[in-house]
Amino acid sequence: MNPRLNLFTSDVFTKFIKHLNAAARVATTVGVPQSTIELMELRISQINGCAVCVDMHSKELAHHGEPAVRINLVATWREATVFTEEERAALALAEAGTRLADAAGGVPDEIWQTATKHYTEEQLAALTTATAVINTWNRLNIITQQPAGDYVPGQFA
Repeated sequence: MNPRLNLFTSDVFTKFIKHLNAAARVATTVGVPQSTIELMELRISQINGCAVCVDMHSKELAHHGEPAVRINLVATWREATVFTEEERAALALAEAGTRLADAAGGVPDEIWQTATKHYTEEQLAALTTATAVINTWNRLNIITQQPAGDYVPGQFA
């Protein structure tokens, strides 16, 4: 597959990506484990069908020592026993925040309330921004048909 546009040679994309990456870093500053954010990003990318981001986040998780069983089971996290209650709350919030069109009322109160039991207000803000950023990345990659499979961990660090 050939991309429709090059995200790294377009002046518009370059400027936008700079701000998008700055926004993504905010989520890492309030104590939410990086692995939780990466698991969320992987799950959201699976839901959206973004091969580039599934490739990237599964490889980053493995590179940082995440066991293969957790990476492989994130798509079925509700039935898997390998995730903590905190991770489950984050994954539920990420899914609800991604599937907005599926739930006319947005993120259900029950999911939000569960998340508040495990995360501070600042951490909830971080989870929310992480969800928004990866959904944006998914859309950029899908709309422009970015090819997947050759990501190397740390490539964009």
